Amino acid sequence: MSFRLLKYVLLRAACLCLGATSCLAHPSFLTVASTPYDRQMTPVSRVLNSSAGPLAGRTSLARMNHWLTNLRAMPYQYSPQWKTPAQVNAELAADCKGKAILLYAIMRANGARHVRFVIGKHHIADQRTHAWLEWDTTWGTYLLDPTFNTSVERVGDYDPVRYIPHYAYDGAQKYRAIYDRPSYASIVASN
Repeated sequence: MSFRLLKYVLLRAACLCLGATSCLAHPSFLTVASTPYDRQMTPVSRVLNSSAGPLAGRTSLARMNHWLTNLRAMPYQYSPQWKTPAQVNAELAADCKGKAILLYAIMRANGARHVRFVIGKHHIADQRTHAWLEWDTTWGTYLLDPTFNTSVERVGDYDPVRYIPHYAYDGAQKYRAIYDRPSYASIVASN
């Protein structure tokens, strides 16, 4: 059995064991001075640091689902570079980073506040990272993934081995996800 296959099997077994407990709760975020992604994200830093537009109240769940549906319909095209919303709009194709950054820009232009751009794993066993948004509202925190979803999901309403945050950006603030259970944190850190 190859090392990669063995690692995958052991990780799946650990997920099943951990999934049977409540230790896979949504993490807290710790403010940090930098993340491993900062240098790569230079092209989109202006978008992430943008102020919310004057159109407060224009980010209803119905509008959000409309935006998610449109972005989900956009063809997926991986790019090693981070693309700006203008580049995504011009090419009409993007990977998870490009789609999430474009949605972030749309939300900010429409007055949304408390929006986090998140980098993590779509599924705990995935080899590559994934990008999505989380939006804190008075009704709760919503997960917005324009790569896979056409509607918002409330954070915590999905399978606990999906959407595992590692880092997040909210304006100029940078965060690292921290977990209450050391056993879970070590599994995430080993990937």
